[in-house]
Amino acid sequence: MERRQRFRLSAAARRRSVQCASGAGLHRIAYLEWGDPANARVLVCVHGLTRCARDFDNLARALCERYRVVCPDVAGRGDSDWLAEPMLYAIPQYVSDMVTLIARLDVEQVHWVGTSMGALIGMALAAQKDSPVARLVLNDAGPVVAKAALERIGAYLGAAPTFPNVEAAEQVVRATSALVKITDASGDFSSNGRQARVSRNAARTLTCITRSQVASL
Repeated sequence: MERRQRFRLSAAARRRSVQCASGAGLHRIAYLEWGDPANARVLVCVHGLTRCARDFDNLARALCERYRVVCPDVAGRGDSDWLAEPMLYAIPQYVSDMVTLIARLDVEQVHWVGTSMGALIGMALAAQKDSPVARLVLNDAGPVVAKAALERIGAYLGAAPTFPNVEAAEQVVRATSALVKITDASGDFSSNGRQARVSRNAARTLTCITRSQVASL
């Protein structure tokens, strides 16, 4: 019985948040936590530029018996607050928010999995003196971002789309993620609850950063 209870605890995500600060005020960073909250082995998974914490659902389920898996929505994405100033959407602010998040978790070290922007945040944090990042996994990131890639990102960031239904929102997400294979089997659009988040968050993530900020990435 005790083992089954631990499994149910591990397999279900807990939605939490932490208050962070910028030069323009306070904002709330939302995150999902999987696994035993008392587990000292913490894995932080951080998503890409226009993505959210839910990208790591399958990975978190697979690893939550070994790790306490924490998946934040970076500021302006998912369920996290928007920042007061548009120019705060940059790596230094994201690193500051992650330091606050790790302090909330009350651990000395974490392992980090970062995709694209999440990898850049991880690299920046790992480079700090006395960094809490003990191990770092980088996905879809490198020292150079090609001009063509930046132009492609700039083509959809800064827009303010509205969607008549979930299907229309799904088409936008699939189009802007054309280089990443999204299948129905992946579960991205398989549940009604998830579909509702797609329609709400697609507009948030597509508008939270302006085109001028893409050049600074």
